[in-house]
Amino acid sequence: MFVLIWATLLFSVRDNNAVTGESVGEITRCDRGFCITLRRGEVTAEAGLCVVIPCSFTTDYRFTPQHMVWYKCEPSKYRCVDSDVILHTNKNNKKVQSGFMGRVSLLEPDVSQRNCSIIINDLTESDSGSYRLRVNGIRNDTSDGFTFQLRSNVSVKGLTQKPTVMVPPLTEGQQTTLTCTAPGLCSGSDPNVTWTWRGAGEKTSHITGNITAFKTEDLTAVTNRHSSTLTFNPSAEHHGSNVTCKVSFTNIITTEETVTLNVT
Repeated sequence: MFVLIWATLLFSVRDNNAVTGESVGEITRCDRGFCITLRRGEVTAEAGLCVVIPCSFTTDYRFTPQHMVWYKCEPSKYRCVDSDVILHTNKNNKKVQSGFMGRVSLLEPDVSQRNCSIIINDLTESDSGSYRLRVNGIRNDTSDGFTFQLRSNVSVKGLTQKPTVMVPPLTEGQQTTLTCTAPGLCSGSDPNVTWTWRGAGEKTSHITGNITAFKTEDLTAVTNRHSSTLTFNPSAEHHGSNVTCKVSFTNIITTEETVTLNVT
């Protein structure tokens, strides 16, 4: 499971054009009074889930930040352009890539807090790449901006995490509830959860007489847990059968877990 880093980042800055205020796992670069701190190394995540790019910045004391712009562009490009924009905090700017619209948001919307951490939902492997920040604002009553050279590299791999299926002790004729929890702490769009079962030598089918319910539990402002319950009356025919919980995320990304029922 990816490590979600979203607490406000506080760093000290001492010298321009130098690495400053670093701690384990973080790297800071400064240039002309503008400093940015990102996570050291590659940020990894899995398709279907989400990723957080931890980030904080400071500026020249004469500069007042007003908007943040995040780009996804190749490291070989010295300058990112409008077609590379994935997030612009100026709502009047309509140049965000269509593939990222609605999927990217700041963890701290207040630009004055200088927390530039973002979360990207509904990941696909094509989201792998290099991400870069620009800050627009006012300096000496004039519009100005600064694009940081330090980039965050993100790697999105195929989904390997599986759902967690909880099975209580089963007794014939006594109603019971199975619970399936989707992997990850966030995805963006709610996943679809389906339950099926297969008896010995039989085809996969839905458990008859069952009641299913889907639940989303908000853990923080940006994280949540998705789960589904299956309530039914176990019988002798269920003993030894396999029950499968399948979780389907956006972009036809699926994962499943199968358990064998033991009915007494």
